[in-house]
Amino acid sequence: MNRAYRSYVVRKWFVLAVLFSLLCICTIWSVSVGSTRLAIPDIATALIGEGDQHTMAIVWNIRLPRIATGIIVGAALAMAGCIMQNILRNPLASSSTLGVSQGASFGAAFAIVCLDTGTFVQASSAYSATVPYLITLCAFIGGFLTTALILGLSRFAQASPSSMILAGVALATLFGSGTAMIQYFADDVKVASVVYWTFGDLGRASWQEIQLTAGVSLLSMVYFFVNSWNYNAMESGTDTARSLGVSVNTLVLTSMVLCSLMASVATAFVGCINFIGLIAPHMVRKFVGNDHRFLIPASALMGALILVLSELASRTLVSPTILPIGALTSFLGTPMFLYLIFKRRNLI
Repeated sequence: MNRAYRSYVVRKWFVLAVLFSLLCICTIWSVSVGSTRLAIPDIATALIGEGDQHTMAIVWNIRLPRIATGIIVGAALAMAGCIMQNILRNPLASSSTLGVSQGASFGAAFAIVCLDTGTFVQASSAYSATVPYLITLCAFIGGFLTTALILGLSRFAQASPSSMILAGVALATLFGSGTAMIQYFADDVKVASVVYWTFGDLGRASWQEIQLTAGVSLLSMVYFFVNSWNYNAMESGTDTARSLGVSVNTLVLTSMVLCSLMASVATAFVGCINFIGLIAPHMVRKFVGNDHRFLIPASALMGALILVLSELASRTLVSPTILPIGALTSFLGTPMFLYLIFKRRNLI
């Protein structure tokens, strides 16, 4: 390993270390801040299962599940966006801009209303899923249907990057209309269930659902890491990648299925969280470049960091009211989306 390459690798690892440190700091900060402020020693004591019962209940039952969900979902959506941008060769690609999240939302709304898998509890202002894994399955089917349509457009119609984004917008509108139609024929309780679900809420996932989302994300991350050199080859185009021995068709199909699965599972458990997959990879690409050995973990860390900070803002901006986190991420992502459109005029 020569000196220049060693310096290159050290810089990338330094960026990852900084992002990881910031995530740890923000996580501790988020656990300590709220309607009840907690001291760091009290948090440490609660984490090892000792100390005041009230503090332990706040940490383990309220704040830690929300923050863990934010870390996992943020990382999953960011990785999905990073991989989609690579294999579709489109910097505007993500689960939200391609309509995958909206397709998953339609599937989840269908499960809630037509299959009667949950209800909105008015007294506690909460959504209770009676068959959460059926919601996940329907959300995955809706998200994967969108993915299949985008892949078909890309492969058989030889669509340009801008055409795929426009197709994603059209599909998002289609699934949004389908969700509205389902709500139109539903009773008030189920309409409230769907509306509350679509707001986006990190607090509704249980530890069991957090573990499922983490398992799906971890398995997908392993596949992405194993193929990081293949994604680097894809940066030079599919023909170049094939000449280097990359099975492009298998890589694209498997990657899109895994991205769809991560986005769909995340959407099923927390609702629509928009634009994380779009903005996180671009925020770190300036520091780590397009080397996917470092871009994938950096995107995951940045996505987790953004969602943890958004979760903190949702709890503290108008405390004690908790703002819908999906709206906050949309406020952050929309300017970035417009910036990318005007910065890269050749995409439109």
